[in-house]
Amino acid sequence: MAVQPEGTPCWADAMFTDVEGAKSFYGDVLGWTFGESSSEFGNYTQAYADGKAVAAVVPPMPGGEEQSAWCLYLASPDAGATATRIRDNGGEVLMGPMTVDDFGTMVLARDPGGVVFGVWQAGTHEGFDVLGVPGAYCWAEVFTRSPDSSDAFFPAVFPYTAKTMETHEGMDFRTFHVGEDPVLGRMEMTDDFPPEVPPYINVYFGVDDCDAAVARATERGGAAVWGPMDTPFGRFASIRDPQGATFSVIDMNRTEGEMPAMTDVP
Repeated sequence: MAVQPEGTPCWADAMFTDVEGAKSFYGDVLGWTFGESSSEFGNYTQAYADGKAVAAVVPPMPGGEEQSAWCLYLASPDAGATATRIRDNGGEVLMGPMTVDDFGTMVLARDPGGVVFGVWQAGTHEGFDVLGVPGAYCWAEVFTRSPDSSDAFFPAVFPYTAKTMETHEGMDFRTFHVGEDPVLGRMEMTDDFPPEVPPYINVYFGVDDCDAAVARATERGGAAVWGPMDTPFGRFASIRDPQGATFSVIDMNRTEGEMPAMTDVP
């Protein structure tokens, strides 16, 4: 695939203490296969769906034993300039900009509400090889307890416009767009989320059968956080893997209901 427009999700990876366990779990649940680990890059290991690169897994860096979590990377033509805008708008740069051989330049950052995300300036590694098919990235949403902070921050750092979605009463949801294309959601975390759950980005991967994917996940020691449930976008469920990383699966071919109305944010 070509380099994605600025602000578009372009890659996802996760850090696991037990990388072999993660490979076994995601191989069963999402049908992934894995390449050789790159020892010169901290045993970074790419995952593939039908031979197409869709994500990666990696062990913690020496001394780092943080909770496993999926990280979404947003495309940037200039990671240094993006890092500056992150700082200027109340975010925190956790790592980088760091050049990774000729693959590209990365930044890890945190928005003012505590959501960790990545920035990727592509070199030879342009990101996802495929989107929207079983095993591949489909969508992502920022889950935050500080929606106003995220709503101000992300459009200041990336060239986003925003729309609010008319949803069930009490649900605060909006989407960020690059041009006419929705690229990222933002959901307010309500009291339904235990206080110990930190803000995060929920990454969706496609599956042929949502219920079967949840069954495979629970058989392998994962847990269904919510769902499966039908929506106009597809039948989806949120899963916590055995090492504590949360992600979602969605069958976009099984939809129910009418698309909700969207309203431009001034």
